[in-house]
Order: sequence, then structure tokens, then C-alpha cells
Amino acid sequence: MDREEVTRLFGRVGREGISPRKVMTIVFEALQEKGYRPIDQIVGYLVSGDPSYITGHNQARNLIKSLERDELLEDMVRYYLGQEVVRGSGGQTDN
Repeated sequence: MDREEVTRLFGRVGREGISPRKVMTIVFEALQEKGYRPIDQIVGYLVSGDPSYITGHNQARNLIKSLERDELLEDMVRYYLGQEVVRGSGGQTDN
């Protein structure tokens, strides 16, 4: 078969591939394995958008860049507050 006729498949992250939770677990573990403080590094990336906060070890940098930071932050806020607080309110609370 000609090389031009071969279709390459790309593993997707998110709804159809690796879940954001799994990506964050891989990133956390990769940072830990390299001797970094994972929480500090992840927060640095989320605040700045600078992927150099994340190691390339185990493809962690490529994986985290495949996620939308704003969507990831929204998920984290929902998790922190509890789904029932923000469900059905469009993110608005009664306060």
C-alpha cells in the first residue's frame, strides 16, 4: 500500500477520547515523577496559559494543551462548589 493511501488516526482528548480527569492525573503524575510540585505547576499553567509550567515527560504538556483552560476551570469550580449549587442556574447562585 502506498504511504499516501494510509490514513492516520489521532487519539482525541475529551468527550471521545481521554477524559479531562485522566489528562490531569497523567499530568500530575508526570510532574511528580520529575520532582516538581504538581499543584503549583498546574496552577501556574492555568493562570498564565504558559505550557512551560508542564513537563514534556509522558506527553503531559501535549495532553494538557489539548484541553481548553476555561472549560477545565469551569469543571473545577463546579466540582469544588458541588454540582447542585450551579446546576440549572447558568452558573448563577442566589446570592
